Amino acid sequence: MPTPPEIVQLLASPVHRFEGRPADGPAPAPAGELVDEVRIRAGLGIVGDRYFGKQAHRDASITVIAAESLPAGADLVQVRRNILVRGIAVDDLVGAVLVLDSGDGPVALQVRRRANPCAWLDTTIGPGAWRALRNKGGIRCTPLNDGTLRRGPVAATVEGRLFA
Repeated sequence: MPTPPEIVQLLASPVHRFEGRPADGPAPAPAGELVDEVRIRAGLGIVGDRYFGKQAHRDASITVIAAESLPAGADLVQVRRNILVRGIAVDDLVGAVLVLDSGDGPVALQVRRRANPCAWLDTTIGPGAWRALRNKGGIRCTPLNDGTLRRGPVAATVEGRLFA
């Protein structure tokens, strides 16, 4: 029986923590970057996130990754994605529209491209994580409408296909 879809974690971080060399380690995580809900603005991203409204990231301001792709114990703090879902195979959705509704109305995300993992993951998760997450690093999306997403059960559709 398939896992019912859910939003496991949400991250809205005002700072970019992966700067310099991975061997030097990431900058400290700011308090409160893991949240219970995020507000999303069409074409801009997640309010309060480091990529919100940034021109260079307008077509990829929200990142989504599947919990099934991560090693045990890893979460959004280590991979620096915005939305951690379970029960939704996100890595094959490039070009599609992923619609998530956690109870406050649908939020449509145009999936632009894969969110390729980087060498930082060997530092934040552990040796070999970078290679292990190739083709499973999640997706980069553009929000098509304003809305709110919350942790917990989520209705998820992809171009009319329901995940249940």
